[in-house]
Amino acid sequence: MADESKNNIERALGSLTDALEVEPTGQEIQLEDDVVEKNVEIMEDGGALIGEQSGEELDTANIPHNANLADYIDDTELMRFSGDLINDFEADKDSRKDWEDSYVKGLDMLGFKYENRTQPFEGASGVVHPLLAESVTQFQAQAYKELLPPSGPVRTQVIGLSTPEVQDQAKRVQQFMNYQLTEVMQEYDPDMDQLLFYLPLSGSAFKKIYYDALLKRACAKFITGEDLVINYMATDLENAGRITHVIKTSGNDIRKQQLQGFYRDIAITTGQVETSEVKEKVDTLEGLQREYGQDEDEHTLLEMHVNSDVPGFEDETGVKLPYIITIDQYSGEILSIRKNWKEKDPDFRKISYFVHYKFLPGLGFYGFGLIHMLGGLSRTATSVLRQLIDAGTLANLPAGFKARGMRIRDDDTPLQPGEFRDVDVTGASIKESLMPLPYKEPSQTLFQLLGFAVDAGKSFAAIADMKMGEGNQQNPVGTTLALLERGTKVMSAIHKRLHYAQKIEFKLLAKVFQLYLPPEYPYQVVGGNQMIKQQDFDDRVDVIPVSDPNIFSMAQRVTLAQQQLQLATANPGLHNMREAYRRMYDAMGVDNVDSILKPDPEIPQPMSPATENAGAMNSKPPKAFPPQDHQAHIQAHAEFMFTRMVQINPQIYSLLQSHICEHISLMAGLMVQEEFKQQDEQLKQAKQQAQQNPQMAQQVEQQMEQLINQKAAKQAKIEAEMTKKLAADEEARMSKEAQDPLVKLKQQELDLKAMETQMKVQKDMMVEGQKIDIERDRLETEATIDVMKMAAEVNKEDSDEAMILFKENMINSREAMKSKADEKIARANGRSKTKGD
Repeated sequence: MADESKNNIERALGSLTDALEVEPTGQEIQLEDDVVEKNVEIMEDGGALIGEQSGEELDTANIPHNANLADYIDDTELMRFSGDLINDFEADKDSRKDWEDSYVKGLDMLGFKYENRTQPFEGASGVVHPLLAESVTQFQAQAYKELLPPSGPVRTQVIGLSTPEVQDQAKRVQQFMNYQLTEVMQEYDPDMDQLLFYLPLSGSAFKKIYYDALLKRACAKFITGEDLVINYMATDLENAGRITHVIKTSGNDIRKQQLQGFYRDIAITTGQVETSEVKEKVDTLEGLQREYGQDEDEHTLLEMHVNSDVPGFEDETGVKLPYIITIDQYSGEILSIRKNWKEKDPDFRKISYFVHYKFLPGLGFYGFGLIHMLGGLSRTATSVLRQLIDAGTLANLPAGFKARGMRIRDDDTPLQPGEFRDVDVTGASIKESLMPLPYKEPSQTLFQLLGFAVDAGKSFAAIADMKMGEGNQQNPVGTTLALLERGTKVMSAIHKRLHYAQKIEFKLLAKVFQLYLPPEYPYQVVGGNQMIKQQDFDDRVDVIPVSDPNIFSMAQRVTLAQQQLQLATANPGLHNMREAYRRMYDAMGVDNVDSILKPDPEIPQPMSPATENAGAMNSKPPKAFPPQDHQAHIQAHAEFMFTRMVQINPQIYSLLQSHICEHISLMAGLMVQEEFKQQDEQLKQAKQQAQQNPQMAQQVEQQMEQLINQKAAKQAKIEAEMTKKLAADEEARMSKEAQDPLVKLKQQELDLKAMETQMKVQKDMMVEGQKIDIERDRLETEATIDVMKMAAEVNKEDSDEAMILFKENMINSREAMKSKADEKIARANGRSKTKGD
């Protein structure tokens, strides 16, 4: 028996050698210069097992981290592994079957394709009520405007201590990411536009963030819910054990990836792959028909992000590790297996590529869309609408019975208005020979039911007309905001989910830039060249959407700004009226607001001591600045304070005394800063080192607090000494200026008369100033009321002509108010000047 088995093995090896046209050399088989050692083992049934030499294991330590592991695994193991993965993929698809069926059935309610019906009669109405289509379109238009503003969707905020260096870094990151999303990543805007249309339909839509080696840039691709298959029982993307991206691609694109070494260089069998029900329904609605042979070069790839034990690369702890495995669905060939964790990561944390945009939370992983929530109401509205139209058709074109012997000429042609047609009767009257069926006019009950269904759907989808401009303008602010919140709470929650998902997308995109950008990357923008650094994308800057998660529409934004302006107008003394008006204009989208509003008050600039003294005489408080010569300013102001004009005016005297104290404080601060300069440098270096050591950071914070206390104590001591010296100098000077008692008494009388005259002038100026303030408040109140009325009209009409008219009226109102106020102020200043002289 053993001899016979041995002979069978020798014949089998001989046939194999002849087929391969190679020369056998012992247990080695040579094939195109590659020598593969084979071990022949005789089985009990007389067969032979030819495999690798026993005791020779795969050296996984020397395999590069980014290598395609499929090149190191036996083909038999790959096919077995591929079969298991495809079975898991089919199980994931089956788990979401109910969600997918509801989605497919609801697509008919969009009304994209008119239905030619033959029941209950030929030519019956096939119209679909536009409730669902209107809800989807309204949401898409509103969300698209909020999530993708023209200036870019990204803004940044500083994490931790804000310094000028970190603020410049945040500004660079914001400008670069907006430049990439609006200029370089050309697919971002149209993909986001399409995502916002699919999202309210299916309830779930996805984005894939990755670096494209062919395009050599970052990409953010939109993926429909049916093309990203995840088990319905999964909680979220982060904890999902298996994520399968179904990719439709051509054989030419696969070949490009093979030549670059990304996929295994193997031949792939082509064939017709079963398409999803959602894809077939979409093709039907779009009027597309697939012809035989047109998909010969199309392949369906399954890119699986899965936690698995790859044959030959199992972890010794028994934990399944994250991999990205790409499989051709028709042939079952594995094209690539790559590790999905960072090199030298001891925790093997999965790298995320996908972002889940969810419309409404569902019962499982996938969300619910308007198809799931409004499908019943949309079908009801469609059914009632068809019945009303059919009833009207039958009432306008009635049918019935006629006597057999009765003949009507051209009875198959409808009667025209004003036409009388000949009838051959059998002796009886026409009325007795004809009996029309009792068709009724469209039912009023059905019409009311249609209105109820439509109103209920619009209320849920928050697309009912929110006429913010209507109603009483005197309503309390809280009442208006409460009504606004009640009518928009559904859309507000959906917008917050979109804001959260977009924030995750931007964070993933920032990580791609951090990994693949060169150390310094120059780029050109409008107005000049810019530079971004790879190290800018660190943990000090947080990337977030520019949209406000609490505001999702212009109507809501204008209403809130309008209420803010109403509150500010009620008490102008507590509010910055210019900022209140600016927010109102910004909410309405008015450009170049600075050309309408008055400029901000001028920022004080450093002046000479003489100029400051002159300003103090006109009751203008002087301002001290750090770079000034504080000692010279103090001496000049002290000399001026001993003039008779200042001595008899306590107000001017107090202004100059306060100003001298400012100089003393700044001079003492500069002295303290110079004294502790070396310690500040040491703490600055320690703080930079402490960014990587949390324990050291706490110690550095304590040292900084101690240093601040030391500086404050030292500055207080220096200020006390300088104030004491200044007081002593003033007493010494006053003691030298002794006068004759009679002359001094006469001087005091003159001073008292001068003070009385000055106080009277100041009182008159104060009264005039109060009158001017009252008049200005009245004019501002009138202008505010005009703004609120015009904003209501703009919000109600929502047209370009109304917006242009609003801008023109606002400019005219502001100019008129400005001219009136300036005229009154000029008259008041003239009267005050006359009294002062």
